[in-house]
Amino acid sequence: MKIRVLFFLSILCFSCSKITPRRPIQPKPSTTILKETIKESKRLNALENQKIIDVIRRDSTTNYLVSPNGFWYTYANKITKDSPIPQPGDVVTLAYNIQDLEGNIIYSKEELKTKTYTVDKEDFIAALQYGIKLMKIGETITFVIPSYNAYGVVGDGKKIGINKSIKSTVTLINIKQ
Repeated sequence: MKIRVLFFLSILCFSCSKITPRRPIQPKPSTTILKETIKESKRLNALENQKIIDVIRRDSTTNYLVSPNGFWYTYANKITKDSPIPQPGDVVTLAYNIQDLEGNIIYSKEELKTKTYTVDKEDFIAALQYGIKLMKIGETITFVIPSYNAYGVVGDGKKIGINKSIKSTVTLINIKQ
């Protein structure tokens, strides 16, 4: 009987002790990797921009403008009269091609066909999303686009490789408001 009482008392004493939960082991997040990635991305972007600037300099007969959105462009056909430019939500019809920086056709206008695009409402080449908003009906602009404003580090999975800068000549055919 004494053994039973002692047994129950010992269970009662040990069961009443406060259990502290174990904390999960969390390693410190490494900011070194992030800093190195950012540094490498900046280096690659600077090299890519320098390559584009070299291409533009070699084309001394053409006047390229720099966009604050990270691309260069030149007018092949500029409309001087007052005409509307696309606004967000407008549906535009355009014809375009994609070339490499040396001017070799990657995708022709015939391959890409006429595109209908809702301004700022659809996914499209980032630089062209901004560039289209510079255009009037009938204008043709050639855009020189670094990879980070085109297809980026993944390419298009077909003909455009990773980190590939491109040129695109775009003609704005129509704007529907």
